[in-house]
Amino acid sequence: MEILQYEFMQRALLASLMVGVTAPAVGVFLVQRRLSLLGDGLGHVALVGVGVGVLTSSAPVGAALVAAIAGAVLIELVRARGRTSGDVALAVLFYGGIAGGVVLLSLAPPGQATNLDAYLFGAITTTSTGDLVAFGVITVVVLSVVGLLGQRLYAVSDDEEYARAVGLPVLALNVVLAALVASTVVLSMRVVGLLLISALMILPSAVAQLLAGSFRQAVLLACGIGLVVSVTGTTASYYTGTPSGGTIVLLAIALFLLVTLAVAVREATGRRRHRRRVGLHAAHPHEHGEDCGHRPVPHGDHVDYDHDGHLHAPHRTGTGVHYDEHGAHPVTTPAEGKAGRP
Repeated sequence: MEILQYEFMQRALLASLMVGVTAPAVGVFLVQRRLSLLGDGLGHVALVGVGVGVLTSSAPVGAALVAAIAGAVLIELVRARGRTSGDVALAVLFYGGIAGGVVLLSLAPPGQATNLDAYLFGAITTTSTGDLVAFGVITVVVLSVVGLLGQRLYAVSDDEEYARAVGLPVLALNVVLAALVASTVVLSMRVVGLLLISALMILPSAVAQLLAGSFRQAVLLACGIGLVVSVTGTTASYYTGTPSGGTIVLLAIALFLLVTLAVAVREATGRRRHRRRVGLHAAHPHEHGEDCGHRPVPHGDHVDYDHDGHLHAPHRTGTGVHYDEHGAHPVTTPAEGKAGRP
């Protein structure tokens, strides 16, 4: 393929592969906890680290990782120990991160802040070999922790009170999850950007939960969807000349809308079939009897009535007379029916 002839695209595809697998593996826990915007908040905090890195001429990736993890731990401590609710703490995280990043970047020399868009919106083609090494380490650490603590993280995400009752260290596990989210944010910032990273963590997980039958299946399916969307979006951005981050997120949104529509159609079809089945036992508008005008057909210990080619078997309940519809019984004459009865 032409795209693989260029080293910068090889690095870009490798970075998108790592991000595509890692981001949904963490995001599925956020969806379970109904904290879908936590990744977005930590992305704003990571902007402070980028500002520190640019201001000090050090590695922005490392500084962003430290800032994001510190913010993640702080938000969990405030949420667990303080009286501030989760949404208020997230709001403080949002605005504090943006304000801190803007102030720090304003203090940097003019030429050093020119790459800010690459961190805000992603610039995967500028991924260096050093970035790949850092991303690889983050990917291995995040996936290893998810593999080792996945069941405990799920228990805490699903029901904190139950997890606390069975003796799980809820605060510690929440801090671990927040640190994983922070690491994933930093891993993804060059691929989709700090302003779009939350979408890559949440959308594949949301699609997977619509289709999967268990949480384990949801995790695996989310990782597969994230990988496909990331690699496909990166490839499409090369041929169309569009930003990689926006292309990846738009593909994820399109897939989410398509699956949501398909699930809604399937459920509506199922409800219609259920209503039809229930309707067979619902009150019939015409009450059959000796003088109803429909031919009686004796069947076993009761009499069916031939109603427009269908045999209706009446039975009485507390709500009136109902009719079961039979379509496979042989039609016999009344005489034949009587002769065949014991």
